[in-house]
Amino acid sequence: MTERQMQIGEVAERTGLSLRTIRHYEDVGLVTPSARSKGGFRLYTEVDVERLMVIRRMKPLDFSLEEMRDLLEVTDQIAATDDPPAGEERERLRERLDSYRRVADARCETLRAQLMAAEDFASTLRRRMDAGK
Repeated sequence: MTERQMQIGEVAERTGLSLRTIRHYEDVGLVTPSARSKGGFRLYTEVDVERLMVIRRMKPLDFSLEEMRDLLEVTDQIAATDDPPAGEERERLRERLDSYRRVADARCETLRAQLMAAEDFASTLRRRMDAGK
C-alpha cells in the first residue's frame, strides 16, 4: 500500500503554515517534499507534515533555523530503523535531545511569565475602564 501524498496547499491547511513558509523551509533544507508529481508539484507525506509541525512548534520558542535543523537531524538519527545508532552514539544523541528539551522548558517558562504580566496589564486596564463608568 502506498502512503498518501498531499500537495502543498493541503499541507499548508493542515499545518497552519503559509505556502511561502513551507517553500522557505524547503529552500533552507529543513523539509524536503517526499516526491514530485509528473507536473512537478511538491508532494508531501504524513511524515513530512509531522516534520513541519515540529518546526512550527519550535518557532514561537525562538529556535534558530540551525537549531531546528540540528534537532531534526538528532530525531531522524534516533528514529532510524535501517541503521539505528547504538551505544555511545545513541546516548550522545539522547543527551542532545534532552538539551533541546531543557531549553524548550526554560523558554516556555519565560513565555508563561510574559503572559502572566500581559494578562495582569489587561486586567488593570479593564478595572480602570470599569471605574470610569
